[in-house]
Amino acid sequence: MNLFVFGLGFSARHFAEAERARFRAIRGTVTEAARAEKLGPETGFTLRAFGPDADDPRIVEDLADTDILLVSAPPGPGGDTALARYRDVIARSRIAWIGYLSTIGVYGDQDGAWIDESTPATPKSARSRERLAVEEAWLAFGRETGKAVQVFRLSGIYGPGRNPIVKLRDKRTQRIVKPGQVFNRVHVADIAATLTASIERPRNGAVYNVTDDEPAPPQTVIEYAAELTGLPLPPAVDFETADLSPMARSFYGENKRVRNRLIREELGVNLTYPTYREGLAALVADAERSG
Repeated sequence: MNLFVFGLGFSARHFAEAERARFRAIRGTVTEAARAEKLGPETGFTLRAFGPDADDPRIVEDLADTDILLVSAPPGPGGDTALARYRDVIARSRIAWIGYLSTIGVYGDQDGAWIDESTPATPKSARSRERLAVEEAWLAFGRETGKAVQVFRLSGIYGPGRNPIVKLRDKRTQRIVKPGQVFNRVHVADIAATLTASIERPRNGAVYNVTDDEPAPPQTVIEYAAELTGLPLPPAVDFETADLSPMARSFYGENKRVRNRLIREELGVNLTYPTYREGLAALVADAERSG
């Protein structure tokens, strides 16, 4: 099988690296030609430039030689650029499985209630409304073409190099306290495992929440990271007076507890890191082993 990825970011790259042996060829896109030239040899993947101002003509040939398509590039106000530009090419191709990486942000604010995939999507932010529109466009494409399109709604992603421990070490985090606020998280390795399970059990039109078992207050996670590492714990800061960017503040305007039952029951996924505790402990252990 051959894999093509629109938007080889943190999650997609981890999946491609974890499943390297599964694919005969791995191709994907980054936003600039210079970045493609740099990351190609570094990753061992064939990379193309693709974005609002770039469109490598070789992508057409790549898609014609693709079996598995992962779409991870963020949408814009006009929708999904990949679907807009390559709809007909993908429809004619032998691609059998398409995965779209979305966000649990499409559920909007649920006042801290437990939700699952049956909960109506009521996005608050413009970026989540754009995500939902692209979800719907890809699902419609699956219905029209018969290609198996799956949507994966990811919670807060963390993993090697991108986690609360790194932020503590670099003094780039605050211990924000907002009573009642919780967030779900998911380790990037569990995202990769879920994608693999879906490839083995495709279902056109499927929508999955990809998240851990335990939504937790953000300050609790920071405190646990400090406990594991011995790093200094930043002082508690009240949310109302915290110095936050508009985007960061907007995340605290949404409060929900997200269930992951469907990936367990339908795809047979057993999370390696069911809570932030296992995930952070493993990251500390990996860092200690690597010196």
